[in-house]
Amino acid sequence: MYDASVIDRPLRATVWQGGLFAGGEPSIDSALDGLRRVNLDDECWYDYLPGWLSGADTVFDELVDRLVWRQRRVPMYERIVDEPRLTWWWTPSTRRPIPLTMMDEMFIALNGHYRLTFDSIGCNYYRDGRDSVAWHGDRHRHWVTDPVIAIVSAGEPRPFLLRPRGGGRAQRLELGHGDLFVMGGASQDRWEHAVPKVAHAGPRISITYRHGASAPVGRGSAREPIDDGVWGRSPRHNGHG
Repeated sequence: MYDASVIDRPLRATVWQGGLFAGGEPSIDSALDGLRRVNLDDECWYDYLPGWLSGADTVFDELVDRLVWRQRRVPMYERIVDEPRLTWWWTPSTRRPIPLTMMDEMFIALNGHYRLTFDSIGCNYYRDGRDSVAWHGDRHRHWVTDPVIAIVSAGEPRPFLLRPRGGGRAQRLELGHGDLFVMGGASQDRWEHAVPKVAHAGPRISITYRHGASAPVGRGSAREPIDDGVWGRSPRHNGHG
């Protein structure tokens, strides 16, 4: 059971230096030129386009300032603790505008490229290396067949791990400074992903676009967290990279 509360205290202080080419006016390449597909197996894949969002540091600063961040209370080791990251969630049912024009432009570009109707945005704010999310697959795989999940990263790069569901050799990417990473096929059923704790890291925000986020009655809803990270165990990098 999740209990989300608005952050009404100062955010944890972070030391943050933007990327050399990640500042300035935000823009994207709507054609997604240079997007590269990697097949994880015969049914699972991810697409990767580094630096797709120019001006990602500007977007990061605006998101930190504008969004009403929440910190959920989650179960871990038979206790209820603060989730080690901050979150923000948008769907049309929230009846509020998308806070940044660039977030809407990314919506349009992703809809056009993947021929889908993305209908939600979830932002996760990893303030430093202590913030993390454990191995998981997004829960809306239970009501959407082969969901496509697009993640745009703003801020400092963080390790992003992928492994076969239940364990196995992990793959590692470093996502930040406007990188676009998209998971598709059966990847939410057959693979897991994680953002592990690290000794030193600058802040990062993941901007995640999903389709089919409005779940059927009895199987979750857009008001609930849509991933099923296991908070009682830490993600371990047991692969290469």
